[in-house]
Amino acid sequence: MNDRPLVLSYAGCSTCKRALRWFLEHGIDVSVRPIALEPPTATELARWVPASGRSVRKWLNTSGASYRGLGKPRVDAASDAELLTWLTRDGKLVKRPVVITSDRVLVGFDEDAYARAFSARCQ
Repeated sequence: MNDRPLVLSYAGCSTCKRALRWFLEHGIDVSVRPIALEPPTATELARWVPASGRSVRKWLNTSGASYRGLGKPRVDAASDAELLTWLTRDGKLVKRPVVITSDRVLVGFDEDAYARAFSARCQ
């Protein structure tokens, strides 16, 4: 992997826009992958979910239409394996943005977490 963070982002997502603006303001060049067109693969999620320190359920975008379409009862009844399959099929079901570096995976936008993670790179 090159040294640029990979950001899985959705163009219509205000949280993604804030995260990308944060990177721009801090002079950090990122690679952006459109999550709706290229959702994470099963192989990627097998690495990224444990590296994020979050359970697979914390990877769900619970405020989105895809989640509402599945319905909370169905999601609650789903196994982790089933959730992972759904995440690979629908990038809008994934909590965004997802930021991948050589040594960490961040899910969602938390300015303090970004500052800690990228303190050596911030200008």
